[in-house]
Amino acid sequence: MLDLHRLRLLRELKHRGTLAAVAEALSYSPSAVSQQLSVLEREVGAVLLEPAGRRVRLTPQAEILAAHAEAVLERLDLAEAEIAASLAELTGTLRVAAFQTAALELVPAALTALRDAHPRLRVQVVQAEPEAALPALLARDVDLVLTEEYPGDPVPRPAGIEYAELCEDEIRLALPAGAHEDGLADLPWVMEPAGSAARHWATSLCRAAGFEPDVRFESSDLLLHRRLAELGHAAALLPDLVRTAVPGASPVPLRRLPAGRRTRRIFTAARRGGEGHPAVAACRAALRAAVRPAAFPDMPFSSLLCR
Repeated sequence: MLDLHRLRLLRELKHRGTLAAVAEALSYSPSAVSQQLSVLEREVGAVLLEPAGRRVRLTPQAEILAAHAEAVLERLDLAEAEIAASLAELTGTLRVAAFQTAALELVPAALTALRDAHPRLRVQVVQAEPEAALPALLARDVDLVLTEEYPGDPVPRPAGIEYAELCEDEIRLALPAGAHEDGLADLPWVMEPAGSAARHWATSLCRAAGFEPDVRFESSDLLLHRRLAELGHAAALLPDLVRTAVPGASPVPLRRLPAGRRTRRIFTAARRGGEGHPAVAACRAALRAAVRPAAFPDMPFSSLLCR
């Protein structure tokens, strides 16, 4: 009979990539992880790991085992969810990962509702961008992720993750004081880091309008984006959540983007098998209740970005 603990180590290696990363995540030494995987090889009667430079990679036989380990762990998630549903009170720990603007605007209100309704539920929150949070969800480092999708730029959805749409969030063009809309190509811009979904969308938007943005400032901190726009240092693309989360900012000229390009969608994501856990369901309900419509006046369209 195969040992579930060793199967989990193999599955962790598939998701984390190195023996050192598995050891750090599970508080083992790399040599202990290696030893346990060697025992698993003997149990299976097949080579499971092969050298790949300074790392190792899974053999086809190891991929088969890792897939079955995923199925077994999914069943255990289902069992845990059913047990939790059978209890009168919600207890235990729920681990949530949220990107910055969701963490600012949606998570605190949801935490208040969860504390009032389920005082024995321990909720842990980490701020993480979707590019890091979704792999952490698959690696079982977190139980629920708030993620986003930009207009016209759908992101791949890994197998084993179940998504539920939470809300839509309009994005508006913030112009530095004194800037004119017909000079967007000449303005300095602040954008999120290269490689992020937000950066890809923003760059595509500008290119569709016929210019390459002069990105002088790069940060995943949208509060910094807003501040640079307020002080006249850069043009920025600001979601409504970043403005409702921290009110009282200095006025900055804003323009609506063209229809079909101005609204990002926000989702919650849970592992398949764990999406039915009462704690996950309660947190999703609390997040839905935390969504409030942005009360901003209608603003003119950005004619340059409407091309």
